[in-house]
Amino acid sequence: MTSTLAVRPRRAAATARVALVGYLLFVGFTVWLPASVSSKVTGLVGVTARWVAEAGIASYQQSAVVLEILANVALFVPVGLLLPFAWPRLRLWQVTLAGGLLSIVIESVQGLMPSRFPTVSDVIANTTGTFLGAVIATVLLALLSRGPERARNRRLAS
Repeated sequence: MTSTLAVRPRRAAATARVALVGYLLFVGFTVWLPASVSSKVTGLVGVTARWVAEAGIASYQQSAVVLEILANVALFVPVGLLLPFAWPRLRLWQVTLAGGLLSIVIESVQGLMPSRFPTVSDVIANTTGTFLGAVIATVLLALLSRGPERARNRRLAS
């Protein structure tokens, strides 16, 4: 008979894998739309850059560049967050490498699309986002693994 503790990690990994597939479908949909359609779906960067420019904080061009980079970082944080939960044996460098390779695939396909163009800055930003997500996941996994141990120690102490 399998213990409850042995089943939970498997269930958590399966759930993380399903969530990762769903998120990757969303990413694919977002990054491979034609540019004319994509700007309507992901127009938040332009709207925010316009607001920053109107507030006199920075020019539209400057804020659009910074926000585009931040959006690319944010887009890949969930990838870095979900991969370690989906495959707990992966190390930080492996998760980061996987995110970087995924980004290279995305940018390569965009290079084949007439309305899109690949950029190295997107690969760097996406890889950074994967790394940040993986760091968060590493901290969360460490905290979660201590939880049962602390509860057991409290029971033994009382």
